[in-house]
Amino acid sequence: MGLVKCKDTGPEMIVRRMLWGFGYRYRLHPNDVPGRPDIVFRSLRKAIFVHGCFWHRHAGCPRTRTPKTRVSFWKKKFEGNVFRDRSARARLARMGWSVLVIWECITDKPTLLQAKLRTFLGART
Repeated sequence: MGLVKCKDTGPEMIVRRMLWGFGYRYRLHPNDVPGRPDIVFRSLRKAIFVHGCFWHRHAGCPRTRTPKTRVSFWKKKFEGNVFRDRSARARLARMGWSVLVIWECITDKPTLLQAKLRTFLGART
């Protein structure tokens, strides 16, 4: 698991390039924002998390599978990830932030991804 990246992942880079192309500028992984969202728009008080379907348990997604060995370990690991994600989103909402979760599988569908981002941020272009 030490080789698993938490920053600058492929799906995250797809989202960042699309936002940059729309003309948005943002901050990455700020320490002072709960949950350290992947992308933050401070002036808009909006945050985007780009989640991997496997690690963050995207419901109904075929990428959300559980390894066949050490099942109890993985179950505990995944439950902790989901709890941490939910807590971070709730804390941000209490602070008045809007939060969007972009799932890894959505980054394979550029039209859908573009629509989600434009809706969340408000059409700029």
